[in-house]
Amino acid sequence: MAIENSELSPCQPDYLCGVAVALSLIGGKWKGVILWHLTFKTLRFSQLRRRLQGVTQKMLTQQLRELEKDGLIHREVYAEVPPKVEYSLTERGASLQPMLQQLCDWGRNYHNNHAARNDNEKKAG
Repeated sequence: MAIENSELSPCQPDYLCGVAVALSLIGGKWKGVILWHLTFKTLRFSQLRRRLQGVTQKMLTQQLRELEKDGLIHREVYAEVPPKVEYSLTERGASLQPMLQQLCDWGRNYHNNHAARNDNEKKAG
């Protein structure tokens, strides 16, 4: 079966790459990891920050705001003193769970194979 050129041309002005769209929403160092942690349970800001080693308060706040704006997480503010804020996945955010699981599995496999290869190279060298 022949595929027409128009089906393959990403240079058309109206071409939309789904990978580009997805990465614009979840790309970067922290967004995927934030979403991954929220697949397991609702978390407060401080709980997320402890799980994300190296993230600054400013960066975490920015990433959470963007994820909320994009409809991937829900921010619940409780009228308490001190204020209590919890983050959870929206239905749209939860739909990313299978993909995040695949990324996690792929990353672990890559890390394990890469680490084993480096160990073998050190022993041989």
